[in-house]
Amino acid sequence: MTSETIIRRFFADVRSGKKPDKAHQYMAEKVLAHQVIAEEEQTIYRTPEDYATHVKEMVAAYGHFSLDIQELLASENKVYVRWRQTGTHIGEVDGYQPTKRPIIEIASAVYKLENDKIIEYWIQIDRLGIQKQLERNQEK
Repeated sequence: MTSETIIRRFFADVRSGKKPDKAHQYMAEKVLAHQVIAEEEQTIYRTPEDYATHVKEMVAAYGHFSLDIQELLASENKVYVRWRQTGTHIGEVDGYQPTKRPIIEIASAVYKLENDKIIEYWIQIDRLGIQKQLERNQEK
């Protein structure tokens, strides 16, 4: 299976929120996750179980969201993905109470694979955009 195929399946099954418990099929036991938060890089380790829990938290906050891959580029063992996630604010997020209004997340990541499993990734999410939507939705 190619790296592109693995990542497409990972998005369809796990990242989409449809089957988060399948994370172990796509991720190594310990994944290095580089996250850009407010222009500050933070690196943590994620296990498939941690990642499944993270996705379930997104579903609790945004419902069964849609996930649209807008761009995907693959080169050997690295895959770049840019996506748009659209959900409904149904659970508390960063202190903001649910409004049942739409929330859109724009994000991108580069996934590195080894032995057909994700071993490392670099992710950037437009967190300010999400915060602005949460603020605006509270005012309506």
